[in-house]
Amino acid sequence: MTSSSSSSQATKRLAHTYPEGLRADALMEEDVAWSHEIDGERDGDQFDRSERAALRRVAGLSTELEDVTEVEYRQLRLEQVVLVGVWTSGTVQDAENSLAELAALAETAGAVVLDGVIQRRDKPDAATYIGSGKADELRDIVLETGADTVICDGELSPGQLIHLEDIVKVKVIDRTALILDIFAQHAKSREGKAQVALAQMQYMLPRLRGWGQSLSRQMGGGSGGLATRGPGETKIETDRRRIREKMAKMRREIADMKTGREIKRQERRRHKVPSVAIAGYTNAGKSSLLNRLTGAGVLVENALFATLDPTVRRAETPSGRLYTLADTVGFVRHLPHHLVEAFRSTMEEVGDSDLILHVVDGSHPNPEEQLAAVREVIRDVGATGVPEIVVINKADAADPLVLQRLLRIEKHSIAVSARTGRGIAELRALIDNELPRPSVEIEALVPYTHGKLVARAHTEGEVISEEHTAEGTLLKARVHDELAADLAPYVPAAAL
Repeated sequence: MTSSSSSSQATKRLAHTYPEGLRADALMEEDVAWSHEIDGERDGDQFDRSERAALRRVAGLSTELEDVTEVEYRQLRLEQVVLVGVWTSGTVQDAENSLAELAALAETAGAVVLDGVIQRRDKPDAATYIGSGKADELRDIVLETGADTVICDGELSPGQLIHLEDIVKVKVIDRTALILDIFAQHAKSREGKAQVALAQMQYMLPRLRGWGQSLSRQMGGGSGGLATRGPGETKIETDRRRIREKMAKMRREIADMKTGREIKRQERRRHKVPSVAIAGYTNAGKSSLLNRLTGAGVLVENALFATLDPTVRRAETPSGRLYTLADTVGFVRHLPHHLVEAFRSTMEEVGDSDLILHVVDGSHPNPEEQLAAVREVIRDVGATGVPEIVVINKADAADPLVLQRLLRIEKHSIAVSARTGRGIAELRALIDNELPRPSVEIEALVPYTHGKLVARAHTEGEVISEEHTAEGTLLKARVHDELAADLAPYVPAAAL
């Protein structure tokens, strides 16, 4: 009652103060009247429309030195590992070389090696790979060094993996998982990625594990409802089924990609182009040799499995014959069988070639072991019948006594240096002599209107002599049977 009377009195005062036309403006001014003491704390800062829509810089978020007084540079923390090997045969030097190679693999994968230990045993322990007592000692080493991963120099069974992890309390992987990790990092092509994925799934399938209720998540049996006969497909079985389905799909994709490469090979065979495959141990210098022979520009790096995808380039012998040179995936000792299976389509380049350049690192402490490991894989892919030239690379860094020993043991060998170019000319001449030559020697007077036959003789055969006469090109060459039949109508009667 009091408020309404006071409001009516204010209205009367306004009526006396302002004319009729300005009364509404005065009322509005009184309604929106703002005082800093009363409304400032409630409303906060007031901005115009342009100021509200403008971009406002937030101080202190920039990492430039003028905005930040102290800049902390954080370095990516690499995985820190301890290596474990079981020495079952050979000398202690062989065991140490194997562990040194495992260390190189770990560094290639991006880890920091803190320590490495070897245990002498007749065979690996079935439960923990190194035995329960040595596993306890390994746990102490892990705690002392602060490692977060243990890498075993061998392929662990699922049971060994679980038991060893339970004791050392950190992640445990084996040599196969490490190689697969490197392959996954270095695969660039679609086929290479598919082959790595297939190999990883083959490795993962028997090592799947489940925990707690996830082992029996689905119900099965009976006709549904409350009274079922028990658990149906468990979670781990579901995972295995999905992995098998993915593996089947991956095999189909690889088979389709294999068809495309087979078509290219058939085209080279149709044109009778000889093929040479470069095979060898990883980091032996295969890509460097390919670059030296063809100028391919393939990645060269002092790392294991730096190049994973095969590369095919065209090259020419000193006599002018064309051939293809294929760089294949590098091999390593104890290469798991399922890796060979996954990369079989890539390794077919070796089996289908006319000549193998078997590259070995002459500066390696044990090159003979590298030769044996590569020949084992070549035997697995069925390429034992292909002629082989042993190319002892890195001759500039190798011990001269080691070079002499290898050249004496390997009768069909040559020492080269892809870095300096030493021996490359002799290697080209050796390739020219070893490549299969066309079987038919023919002399023909080819009319100028059939110049394609002369061009085919240069690309598909070996031209001995060529003379341009008034009637046409007098050609003397070694060619294959098909081209010889096409040139037969132009053979002079005196040559028959």
